Amino acid sequence: MIETSTLSMLDRTEPAQCTVCCCTLVNKILMVLFMVLLTFATLIGNLVTLAVMVGNKHFHTPQGYLKASLAVADLAVGIFVVPLSIYVEVYLMVAESAPEWTSYNSQSVRFHPCNIIGPIFAGCTLVSITTIFLLTIERSIAVLRPLHKDSVITRKRTTILIFLSWVGSFLLAVCPLVFSSEIALEYNSCSRMCNYALGTIGEFPSQAWNILLLFPAFDFTLLGGTVVINIISLSSIRQHSKHRKTLAETEIHTTSNPTFSDIKAAKTIGTLTVAFTASFTPIAVFVVGNVLGNEWCNFSFFAFWILATNSCWNVIIYSVRDQKFRLRAHKLLMPHRQNTTKT
Repeated sequence: MIETSTLSMLDRTEPAQCTVCCCTLVNKILMVLFMVLLTFATLIGNLVTLAVMVGNKHFHTPQGYLKASLAVADLAVGIFVVPLSIYVEVYLMVAESAPEWTSYNSQSVRFHPCNIIGPIFAGCTLVSITTIFLLTIERSIAVLRPLHKDSVITRKRTTILIFLSWVGSFLLAVCPLVFSSEIALEYNSCSRMCNYALGTIGEFPSQAWNILLLFPAFDFTLLGGTVVINIISLSSIRQHSKHRKTLAETEIHTTSNPTFSDIKAAKTIGTLTVAFTASFTPIAVFVVGNVLGNEWCNFSFFAFWILATNSCWNVIIYSVRDQKFRLRAHKLLMPHRQNTTKT
């Protein structure tokens, strides 16, 4: 969710730039409405996911733990990141001027909200990418080495990996602020979010450049590895499907093949990977544009908010791909209908 923010340095004496999202009153209202709907969708969807994962023993598995961790990361975006943008934009509409702190970066004032929100957004994005990678590894073992699945993938090991992913992700999120005095956080008038930026006006320092590259380097490497592993797993699933047909015709049975539920879960994780890759791609394009010296103000808004919408997609994917999750979620949301059906 935040990986590399705007590298452009804004002149604090100029008014906020007029972007496609906020040039007119109608556009501003639509933008705020979109942010509010996104907040509710993210909160409700991920709370339902957590309730299903925690409240049903069927989901007390390594895969369930990882999905719960992903839901917590997405939930944090809905609780902390998007509401701050809503506050700023509503304040701007009512007072016809943005809050004073948005005119300065985190190095210019004693307390800046972006000092909290920026690392949260960055850390949760990194947690999401890491968790999807771990889910892919877990499913690939279940598909490629089904006999070793229970001995290799345990709840204890999964819990440790989840803890390490959260610690490592947030350490990486604060690295730019810790290791470079030239990097600060600011509320960017283009993306309408808290982004990393240069804290001083002047020539772009090479050290700050190298530190900011940690984000795309980490993300692209992990996401690329996730895609490759998914391709290998899905290719193996296709081969198993052919073998199943052959075994069905010859009436030969074997226990060395992955179960139907493992195969279906692997396809679900593949869908999660595709959704996250699609939402992250605009950020990748934006980073390349920044490297080439383009600010792309309008595009930065769409890039960052497309990535933010990914926080509410997971519950939809689970509901479509996982029948057991869908039934549990339906029972949770409509208990009265369930009771009426039984009677």
